[in-house]
Amino acid sequence: MYSPFIITNNIHSWLTGLFPAAITGITEMIMIALAYLTLFAVLGLFLVLMERKVAAWFQLRIGPNRVGFFGMFQTIADALKLLSKELTGTDKADKFLYNLAPYFLIISSLMALAVFPFTENLQAFDINIGIFFLIAISSIGVIGVLLGGWSSNNKFALIGAMRSGVQTISYELSVGLSLLTMILLTGSLQLSEIIEVQKSGWLIVQGHIPAVIAFMIYMISGTAETNRAPFDMVEAESELGAGFHTEYSGMKFAYFFLAEFINMFIIAAIGATVFFGGWLSPFGITESIPWLGVFWFLLKTFVLVFLMMWFRWTFPRLRVDQLLTLEWKYLLPINLFNIVLMAIIVWLNFTIQF
Repeated sequence: MYSPFIITNNIHSWLTGLFPAAITGITEMIMIALAYLTLFAVLGLFLVLMERKVAAWFQLRIGPNRVGFFGMFQTIADALKLLSKELTGTDKADKFLYNLAPYFLIISSLMALAVFPFTENLQAFDINIGIFFLIAISSIGVIGVLLGGWSSNNKFALIGAMRSGVQTISYELSVGLSLLTMILLTGSLQLSEIIEVQKSGWLIVQGHIPAVIAFMIYMISGTAETNRAPFDMVEAESELGAGFHTEYSGMKFAYFFLAEFINMFIIAAIGATVFFGGWLSPFGITESIPWLGVFWFLLKTFVLVFLMMWFRWTFPRLRVDQLLTLEWKYLLPINLFNIVLMAIIVWLNFTIQF
């Protein structure tokens, strides 16, 4: 079994021999925070590059190919450009809320990353309410969107922010219910225990057809919750300019942009953990090599990220009424029925295990 504070314990043991106890705690918190900030930045840059390469592939274009080998450093060049751009805004904006809004998205994404088990021994914080924590934290990001749109004193930004509130609240129901369907199989909200249960078979296999249905609903709802096409009504360029972040520039805009991609990674990581065994290898083929867990976790996660990008470059944008109809008239009722079906399977012990 796993132990909480795995990374913290290892770092704490090392620092205790170097510094007094009073300094050790502060030092290890700073080191872990820097590690996750680095991971956050690197993931964001890579996902932006991946999005542009996938878009070019789907549309038969070349894509980034000038800066670095096959355009590998294009996103770094874009980041440097955004860092050097002037921070502009409207004169009548609510300055405090306008400046605060991007940090809601960044902080919520960073907090969500902290609980993912990348391998058996690589997890910052293993709490017994892991799934509940992730659902709760992911809900905080919409506050930043609402504040950004309202405080900008721009009608297009306000409309985009209101759409975000409606969309996020609606589709979080289906995200939560689809994950609850899988919790019936595990009997635990703790991510490490959810992975432990899957040593006898991934949950998407153990749960038969209801698990497959839950996964399909989760991916659709997760794509909608991150405001990505075909559900990007929040940033509908043809209607709202840039949507809720119309009045943002430079790094403040980059925070919103980066948070969207990190949230996509978080949705994919939850899916990989809950449905596909997280860091576990297929049929235990590399169980004797623990460090390969990072490879399997990232491989599964990026496959799901690619699936979300596939959605974006395949389907046209929905109208607002179609977006809400899909959730309230179709996904939610199917989800409720699916939970009952999964409960019956668990009650009769019809799960598939290897």
